Amino acid sequence: LAEAKAADVVARVGGTEPGAATGAESGAAAGAESGAAAGATVVIACDSMLLLDGELSGKPHTVDETVRRWRLQRGRAAELVTGHSITALSDAPEGTRSATAAISTTVRFGEPSDADVRAYAESGEPLGCAGAFTLEALGGWFIDGVDGDPSSVLGLSLPLIRRTLAGWGLDVSAFWNRASGAAG
Repeated sequence: LAEAKAADVVARVGGTEPGAATGAESGAAAGAESGAAAGATVVIACDSMLLLDGELSGKPHTVDETVRRWRLQRGRAAELVTGHSITALSDAPEGTRSATAAISTTVRFGEPSDADVRAYAESGEPLGCAGAFTLEALGGWFIDGVDGDPSSVLGLSLPLIRRTLAGWGLDVSAFWNRASGAAG
């Protein structure tokens, strides 16, 4: 899924309809028109799913499904698997490069009361989140801990991306918005 999302973005950046071009086909035009870090434009797409009892689950979409999932996962540990598709578009001699990878992080769920689970589900926050939770907002109240890469639980593994870019000779600091100190 992450790879399909990235292919769609790469095609749009390259000025073609989604599905009409691969990253390699659209890379030269996109790299020539816009660039960061030595002429490279990097497209990153990610998606996550929760693995519990051998079953993968994505977004719950409804309050009732969120409550059902929390009743199964509270007090337990599960693996949040985040897939990444990373494409560097470039007009440099090495051209467009792509990589896909997945990272798994263990999430230890707390034991919120039925009332808290219902209130959380009704807040709407977890309905669009893999595993029916967020770490960085209201759901954080109900997570006892994570073992592994915490940024992957937020949906984007910063270490994995840094290592991939470094393998292509790109420093992550070249992508920082230094004027404000924020990534840009």
